[in-house]
Amino acid sequence: MNRKPRLDHLVIAATSLEAGVAYVKSRLGVEIPFGGEHVKMGTHNHLMQLGNETFLEVIAINEIQAPPGRPRWYGLDDPCIRGCLVKQPALLTWVVNTNDLAALMLAANYSLGNAEPVSRGELSWLFGLPEDGRLLGGGMLPYAIEWHTSKHPSNHMAELGCRLEKIEVFHPYPQWLGSALQSIDAADLVQLHTLPAGECPYLSVDISTPIGKVQLQSYRSKL
Repeated sequence: MNRKPRLDHLVIAATSLEAGVAYVKSRLGVEIPFGGEHVKMGTHNHLMQLGNETFLEVIAINEIQAPPGRPRWYGLDDPCIRGCLVKQPALLTWVVNTNDLAALMLAANYSLGNAEPVSRGELSWLFGLPEDGRLLGGGMLPYAIEWHTSKHPSNHMAELGCRLEKIEVFHPYPQWLGSALQSIDAADLVQLHTLPAGECPYLSVDISTPIGKVQLQSYRSKL
């Protein structure tokens, strides 16, 4: 039986893992540990739990690995995104999980790419990968994942006392976003807010941490 999609994880990107880990420590007060390598995508990451089977991923291009021969996920090869990350690591996007990625992609009224197998060490999953590597909806729309595990992988990640409280999306045209999220039955996972016409949309998350509540925001993506 297909179940309703759930929030899976947040993605913070950086020009290097060292820069990403330092950013998380400066903002959240914790040192997020190493995760592993995504050989297929030419990236590697650090990971930690955020409660309720969600997690935070810090991701960067793995410079010691040969380029994958295709655009990397999350727009990491996009010159505009890379330019923003040179200035500072940033919250980039979010991901939902499902037990039937093919059905979710069929129901979606926006393109999530192609369902492709991905792995990190012994862990494997299906992931919606756009052929051009684009950031979906400028980071406002989620990617989708189908884990090949009996338990959510976050159960094996570091528990550092951080909890995700809410995700908000600020956009001049929230009706469009709402329609896209409703098509995959994920509209209740985020709060949508209207911006004045012409303002750049952004993603915002509230996380409770050992040093108090912290708000992280994405860079202002162009429409």
